[in-house]
Amino acid sequence: MNPTPPTHAPMTQFPVADGCLVVGGVPIAELAQRVGRTPFYVYDRAPIAARVATLRAALPDAIRLHYAIKANPFPALVRYMTTLVDGLDVASAGELQVALAAGMAPGAISFAGPGKTPAELARALAAGIDIHLESPAELERVIALAERAGTPARVAVRVNPDFELKSSGMKMGGGPKAFGVDAERVPELLRRIGAAGLHFRGFHIFSGSQNLHAAALVEAQGQTFDLALRLAEHAPSPVEVLNIGGGFGIPFFPGDRPLDLAPIAAHLAARLPEVQARLPQAEVVLELGRYLVGEAGLYVAQVLDRKESRGEIFLVVDGGLHHHLAASGNFGQVIRRNYPVAIANRMDAQPREVVTIVGPLCTPLDVLAQRMELPRAALGDLVAVYQSGAYGLTASPRAFLGHPDALEILV
Repeated sequence: MNPTPPTHAPMTQFPVADGCLVVGGVPIAELAQRVGRTPFYVYDRAPIAARVATLRAALPDAIRLHYAIKANPFPALVRYMTTLVDGLDVASAGELQVALAAGMAPGAISFAGPGKTPAELARALAAGIDIHLESPAELERVIALAERAGTPARVAVRVNPDFELKSSGMKMGGGPKAFGVDAERVPELLRRIGAAGLHFRGFHIFSGSQNLHAAALVEAQGQTFDLALRLAEHAPSPVEVLNIGGGFGIPFFPGDRPLDLAPIAAHLAARLPEVQARLPQAEVVLELGRYLVGEAGLYVAQVLDRKESRGEIFLVVDGGLHHHLAASGNFGQVIRRNYPVAIANRMDAQPREVVTIVGPLCTPLDVLAQRMELPRAALGDLVAVYQSGAYGLTASPRAFLGHPDALEILV
């Protein structure tokens, strides 16, 4: 007898009324009419505000929250985030432009990422934001640009730690990495920063992302604090910012369960007094992206066709991997697993059936749901992909096969 397959964690961030998902107080069918066409992404302010409020209530007051724009750079959403968080983190000059246009103070913006071009570094210097250095060569470029422009440079060191975040969906630190400066080489870099007279701001230590295991996050944060305190002994001036990264995950797949914040909050509360005593000028920053906005978004497409092929039912919709690469399984999944998916205008309908939902692209990779049990759908019905508020549209091959782009709205 086959065991019962694991189910998705309950998706409760959007209410259901009269069998229809409700987003921002509007039934999804009515919302689709207002938007004017499908496919589209919709992001709801309410779950985002609730997530930030939950974090603020759980974490020590001294923790500062930053939003990593790479998770979702939609300008209207970024403007909203500036009303909720303490800072923004960018990974390109394009994201820097979005951050500045959103109204965030330059001193609360940081720029991390390998391969910053001279033009990007020059724009960051002119804007007066923090540049998170990724290599000795990048430091030398910043020194030269600052001298040429006569502009003071605010720099922090992104550290590739000598440990990794266990059980993370994507490992960003530990071992050989393109990100940051190996921890053992940081003291040498700090000496050069001091000799050049740059404004040293602190450290950015980020070891992994998309983690649902509180114990792993607690262990990594403890190691992060230990490493930062060791490196601070070599700093040319007092540490002003300690960015401990994020890594908080959200449940996507069957068997995933939400992250338990309580052990993380308790550990931070226990460690902060020591960190504050030894680094009295340092703000401790938790940089989050997906955890803040991921659950607040839906990707909505319309059923164009319904067909049977050798006993299997296929729903063909007007959106797919060109808009939502992650949901298709082609954004890092080794074995494809389904995101939570719903027939958004038939939430409680019967009968139910097992279907595969595919997009309009001429590739077998264009799959949004594979053999999922859902209410029976008809042409014109709306398919909604949950957990779509992060790494959606801008993380997808939007020009592939020349189909129309998806729209984005904030409600």
